[in-house]
Amino acid sequence: MKTLLVEDYVPLRISLANRLAEGGFLVSQSGDGEEAAWMIEEQEFALIILDLMLPGMSGLDLLRKIRKERTDTPVMLITARDAVEDRVAGLDAGADDYLVKPFSLDEALARARALVRRRFGHRDPVIRVADLEVDTSLRLARRGGEAIELTAKEFALLEMMALRRGEVVSRADVWEQLYDMNYERGASNVITVFISNLRKKVDLPGREVLIHTRRGEGYLLDRCENGREEI
Repeated sequence: MKTLLVEDYVPLRISLANRLAEGGFLVSQSGDGEEAAWMIEEQEFALIILDLMLPGMSGLDLLRKIRKERTDTPVMLITARDAVEDRVAGLDAGADDYLVKPFSLDEALARARALVRRRFGHRDPVIRVADLEVDTSLRLARRGGEAIELTAKEFALLEMMALRRGEVVSRADVWEQLYDMNYERGASNVITVFISNLRKKVDLPGREVLIHTRRGEGYLLDRCENGREEI
């Protein structure tokens, strides 16, 4: 899932960005509030991680701007301020979670995953569709109890569809969440190839078809009885 990390202390930003990337997040970075505001206007992020003390625009002002324009995007604040009033101000401004420096990178990753799951209505890290299990914590997929070998991008696509089970995921959504803005959209048939490869690994012969195409709309992951037949 595409994440924006806004932190002006470079060593922390690099360390946290690397840990998030290891955990399957596609991370865009900024160290300036004004630049981050522009990035948020130009791109769709599944999660925003935001330091309160920023040059250009304060994290609190940026958070208020986000909440005016993107009410459902989860925001996690990170700050060196441990005073209760600072936490209250952040939460009252619309933050979904709060981390006080210094913090564990693993804890930050776990909280980030939880916020993304919560956005799509999932609390359990394992999402189940029929006999398919998508473990968003361990980043593993199983069908009928057997592990499915997936590339990092294939898992990211499957995870995205599992989080939005029964909802059509458009090609534009896939581009937004799996590729950064420097990747030329429409440069290849990469999404079609990914879907085809994913079907070969998930929908094996003799098993219930779970990955469906909606022509002109996109793709969805669900059981057949919960949606119309594939077109």
